[in-house]
Amino acid sequence: MEGLKMKVVVQRVKHASVTIDSQVFNRINAGYLLLVGFKFGDTSNEIDYMVKKISNSRLFEDSDGKMNLSIQEIAGEILSISQFTLYASTKKGNRPGFSLAEEPELAEKHYEEFNQKLANVVSVVKTGQFGADMAIELLNDGPVTIIFDSEQK
Repeated sequence: MEGLKMKVVVQRVKHASVTIDSQVFNRINAGYLLLVGFKFGDTSNEIDYMVKKISNSRLFEDSDGKMNLSIQEIAGEILSISQFTLYASTKKGNRPGFSLAEEPELAEKHYEEFNQKLANVVSVVKTGQFGADMAIELLNDGPVTIIFDSEQK
């Protein structure tokens, strides 16, 4: 098996929302939209690493127009969406396989732990609903999109 790795796609946004069953479930102002995927075998170690990287990364512009400020420094908000399809395997055929993604029960526990730990360091953390069919709307700022992977630690 490949190295263990949690994956998060971070999009810097001016605003974002998640809709479930035609109703807005959550929305944020400026901050990050996170697409969060867990791989089979991920642990709290990967979660801790990702929380630290995401909360401390300097992806917002300072007064000189340089990406030099963290989400904490701008009092930004986070919308976190569980996204098992980040582990789609497209090596064979035309239909993706998801055997590398964590089992749903454990992935949901990891997702809750991840969001709780983020909420300990970022003032506003909102979520989608684990396992739901969700529609995501966002206004990407920049655009800035970064893929964080715990295998890089």
